[in-house]
Amino acid sequence: MASGLEPLTQDVFFGGGVRLKQERRGYRFSIDAVILAGCLHPRPGETIVDLGTGCGIIPILLAFRRPDVRVWGVEVQEDLAALAVENVRANRMEPRVTILRGDLREIGAGAFGGPVDWIVSNPPYRRGRSGRVNPNTQRALARHEIAMTLADLVGAARRLLKTGGRLVVIYTAERAAELLAQLRSEQIEPKRLRSVHSDRLSNARLILIEGIKNGGPGLTLPPPLIMYDENGTYSQEMHSLLSP
Repeated sequence: MASGLEPLTQDVFFGGGVRLKQERRGYRFSIDAVILAGCLHPRPGETIVDLGTGCGIIPILLAFRRPDVRVWGVEVQEDLAALAVENVRANRMEPRVTILRGDLREIGAGAFGGPVDWIVSNPPYRRGRSGRVNPNTQRALARHEIAMTLADLVGAARRLLKTGGRLVVIYTAERAAELLAQLRSEQIEPKRLRSVHSDRLSNARLILIEGIKNGGPGLTLPPPLIMYDENGTYSQEMHSLLSP
């Protein structure tokens, strides 16, 4: 067991094509990570780095759908990084997926053989120590800006991306203005912003933002992603994101 005494559960995707273990009581990924992985469309041969990879869900889902790309996951927590390595091996994703234990504030492009084409992340949504902080360390670090702030993430993307490379982030809608300002401060031009809604009548809960390093101005706002239909079941688009 990768994480010591903590019991593990297993989630299945794509009709059993992907199996992912995660801790029962520690940090557990949400549908947000699945949405981000499903909405990414790299070209063959491109390189992708997931910052704050947790159990490795985003790199593994990407590699399953896109067997012609190379993906790295970076995770600062030792137990989660070990679990991500275990998940990569269990899904026979080596060497297309590599997990690196490290701090995104310190890691350089050399760790990936040079600047990369894509940076992706499902970062903590809450400001450091704001509100109630979960006593479970994994959950606290995943939800609050303790080990990774928004500035840390965007600064790392600026450092690791090629000129013309793309950063894609799924983030809480209430901090959209802050994220847009941070992108521009690091010369990552916001190019695409898509809102994510629980249903057609609700305000946006999340946003998907794509920015290009040293890109020119011009922002596209495509139709929103609606998670649930009128019957309370996943929408057609959500079903497509959960299908191989």
